[in-house]
Amino acid sequence: MRIINILASALLALLLAACSGIEIEPAETDKFAAGNYQYYKWRSEPMRNITNSSDPIYTLDPILRQQVNANLQSKGYILDEKRAQFSVDYTFAAGMLQGEKSAQASNITLYPSVMPNRQVDGASVDNAIALGGVKETRNIALQFNNMANNEEVWQVIMTKIVEDVNNVGSGNGVNLGKVIKQALKPLPQAR
Repeated sequence: MRIINILASALLALLLAACSGIEIEPAETDKFAAGNYQYYKWRSEPMRNITNSSDPIYTLDPILRQQVNANLQSKGYILDEKRAQFSVDYTFAAGMLQGEKSAQASNITLYPSVMPNRQVDGASVDNAIALGGVKETRNIALQFNNMANNEEVWQVIMTKIVEDVNNVGSGNGVNLGKVIKQALKPLPQAR
């Protein structure tokens, strides 16, 4: 029994570490589930980089499509242009998040004062560095639309704080795969 608890704790720690720094905001799946969908298509064509641009969207597009297709197909949905009941599209945008105000920290006062025998708290310093200032983000919104009336039936927004904007390593596809799997988790199985 003790081994199972240790393994479960280790697995939970690994799962949390795998998606750290990523916020996923799925919408309710009621509308999507009511549609009894089975077939889908992409609303737009894959992007082609004919000018050899270094824009990250050209790297992201094929990986995102592959991961979304794999996850939808694992749930029983079929990619079929002619019989599609819903369409999938995405929006990719860079963004900025403002840092947290120091006034929101519980151990920092806005009023000048003297606190005898008070040493600098290392955690407060770390939090000030980590939470202060503007943070660059990458945002992806997946949107599913009903083909009959082009009405949105489900969406999920994924936001990640960019730690190293110049890192274009091969690990991005693996990380995106984990995020897409987590983002599409609320969707029901195809009927």
